[in-house]
Amino acid sequence: MNIGAPWPSLIEANARVLDMQTKLHHWAASDPDRCFDDLYNLVYDPSFLVVAWNRVRANKGARTAGVDGIAPRSLDGQVGDFLDGLRDGLKARRFVPTPVRERMISKGGGKLRRLGIPTVADRVVQALLKLVLEPIFEADFKPCSYGFRPQRRAQDAIAEVHFLGTRPRNYEWVFEADIEACFDQISHSALMGRVRQRVGDKRVLRLVKMFLKAGILSEDGVNRNTITGTPQGGILSPLLANIALSVLDEHFTDKWEALGPEWTRAKHRRNGGATMRIIRYADDFLIMVNGTRDDAEALWDEVAAVLEPMGLRLSVEKTGVVHISEGLDFLGWRIQRRRQRGQTGKEVVYTYPSKKSLASVMGKVRSLTRRNKHRTLANLLHAVNRVLRGWCNYFRHGVSKATFSYLDRFAFWRVVGWLRKRHAGLNWGNLHRRYLPNWEVRDGKVELFRPQTVPVERYRYRGTRIPTPWTSDTSETPAPAA
Repeated sequence: MNIGAPWPSLIEANARVLDMQTKLHHWAASDPDRCFDDLYNLVYDPSFLVVAWNRVRANKGARTAGVDGIAPRSLDGQVGDFLDGLRDGLKARRFVPTPVRERMISKGGGKLRRLGIPTVADRVVQALLKLVLEPIFEADFKPCSYGFRPQRRAQDAIAEVHFLGTRPRNYEWVFEADIEACFDQISHSALMGRVRQRVGDKRVLRLVKMFLKAGILSEDGVNRNTITGTPQGGILSPLLANIALSVLDEHFTDKWEALGPEWTRAKHRRNGGATMRIIRYADDFLIMVNGTRDDAEALWDEVAAVLEPMGLRLSVEKTGVVHISEGLDFLGWRIQRRRQRGQTGKEVVYTYPSKKSLASVMGKVRSLTRRNKHRTLANLLHAVNRVLRGWCNYFRHGVSKATFSYLDRFAFWRVVGWLRKRHAGLNWGNLHRRYLPNWEVRDGKVELFRPQTVPVERYRYRGTRIPTPWTSDTSETPAPAA
């Protein structure tokens, strides 16, 4: 992307932003008590604006408009003027966010989730704030948090569950928790209090607070104030949610560190004490317990007390205690300790796609292969391939081979069924010769993606060895003892 003079090219802008972010991260990491009081000049820096615009433009939601009716991709050719006006407004402190456009999406089980769609200008400014704030707060976030953080993914969280549940670490009891309407209930005052611990620039704090208070334009055209929460859909919301929920990470990390080195933790366990580790992905988290069921049940009151100052509470229906041998669902995976095949008496932790995840992808394939969905076979294959490839890439690090084979057969025969309905006048021989050569579904160069061909490989637990984009790889650092 090249906007033209006086704006820097994307390559130059990326280099400038990365250099500045690296400095911010280094300063924050080297001084945990440092409060940054001169950040606003970066918010309207031309390089930061170019990078922020590029991220908004490249996002898959760039075709969607906010309340202003303007989608980011519709501004191509006018980007220079748009950024000029936005920079002037930020520099003069005239910029004011507008309410987000509400869109309700299905959450499963008949429930709906509120999604907020900001305007183009608001998206760019949120992206700017994230570019400035993320390197600072990443220096404070704990290794047990994985959701919406750079170079971290859900597979890391699953790998830690597998690591802790495997003998000899033997964290058998699991407190699986769900926060009720997390993104809608976070206390603004408590969240801003945590942001102020690191950010002293009142101009930046004012911008963040304005986004929290911007309001929502509902689907029925009613403006509603937002007195709590960070509306899902905004670029800044995941970072703010992580800042709020890091109270959980800090609480359980402090408890862990208070037990001292490995030999004192082992002595503590021998004396009947319990050790606990939290694994969090955004607002989904587990607390794994090396102890008794009573130790895990006691976490109800403890976790509720930690969340209360943030205005959050646990969902009674979705929170509970299970043994790892009973199995649990987490981030789309089924995690269960079972007897290992071919090994007498030996038990290991297996991770494989949950029934709910499999039902979800099958439902998408079923919907796509309805008779009147696509005009040509190539269009159908492009859509189905996109769904299958993404799902298989996510689950290829588990015990998924049998599931992939099942999904492969299902998708193949759904597409064949679509062909037979679409070409009802063709007999089976002609249909097979024209569209199923060598039992492969293809249309020209487009071929059906086959899940059964996806190789399955183990995902290695990285522990504290996950680098940030602003630090060198710390692969030589050992994973923490359990």
